[in-house]
Amino acid sequence: MSGATKDSPRPKIARRALDGVLLLDKPLGLSSNDALIKAKRLFLAKKAGHTGTLDPLATGLLPLCFGEATKFSQDLLEADKTYEATMRLGMRTTTGDAEGEAIDERAVTCDEAAVRDAMTRFLGEIVQIPPMYSALKRDGKPLYEYARAGQTVEREGRNVTIHALEMIACALPLVTFRVTCSKGTYVRTLAEDIGETLVCGAHLTALRRTGVGALTLDHAVTLDALANIDETARDAWLQPVDALLSTFPEVRLDDDATRRFLHGQRLKLSDLSTDMLEAGRVRVYTQEGGRLLGVAKAGEGVLAPERLIVTAG
Repeated sequence: MSGATKDSPRPKIARRALDGVLLLDKPLGLSSNDALIKAKRLFLAKKAGHTGTLDPLATGLLPLCFGEATKFSQDLLEADKTYEATMRLGMRTTTGDAEGEAIDERAVTCDEAAVRDAMTRFLGEIVQIPPMYSALKRDGKPLYEYARAGQTVEREGRNVTIHALEMIACALPLVTFRVTCSKGTYVRTLAEDIGETLVCGAHLTALRRTGVGALTLDHAVTLDALANIDETARDAWLQPVDALLSTFPEVRLDDDATRRFLHGQRLKLSDLSTDMLEAGRVRVYTQEGGRLLGVAKAGEGVLAPERLIVTAG
């Protein structure tokens, strides 16, 4: 009998050095980390990371970074997010969503106009109390561990910004809405707070993320679709590293400036052939060929390297 025996080591899988961004349409019931592991395995990638968690009960856009793109994942953590969500009025749950147990039921006496009016009160900067069922830590332990043990701890309110909030459909007690919000916003908590404003309570029954910064679901792909195509077709779904940086102004450097930039040297803006005047973060490319070199911060007359692409030399 040939082949590996029970005690023989499994053959080592050759991993690939891939650089790019995958716009994944995460399925229901899968954690962000599990989705990352599955995608990394499909691409046989050496290095990968995600850009912020999406609850298992949420679906939608989960940008995954491979190789050099992982250096810029923090920028998406800071980005605004857009979601489509459905809330059920008249019932609160332990978790604020459909996964929890009902803890309070009240009659829904409001109409669609009242719901619209309540929603407008949450536009702009608001204060949210983070939910107990969240990964935020207290004394080194996630809040959800306290919650599962039946404990409630004090949480400080956090300022978040609701940039846009619009009703998509209303068939009471169900209301579907679209929200664009700053980082750290809990849509579950937003639904609960709207419910309390309407004096009937509410919980979230569905949540789908449709946008992260400038990235949208328009060019996203599912794990099932990736699993059913060959390596070449799969690789074609990878966006370039600078897909994460599309909102940054662009600066191009000649050969001499490129060399100095890649050695971490600060460059005088007056020496660069650029019309960039405003201070802020920029994406930096070579003059010839347009290769991405990294990200820099412009200000006080200089261009200071922040994160560099190792393979761009």
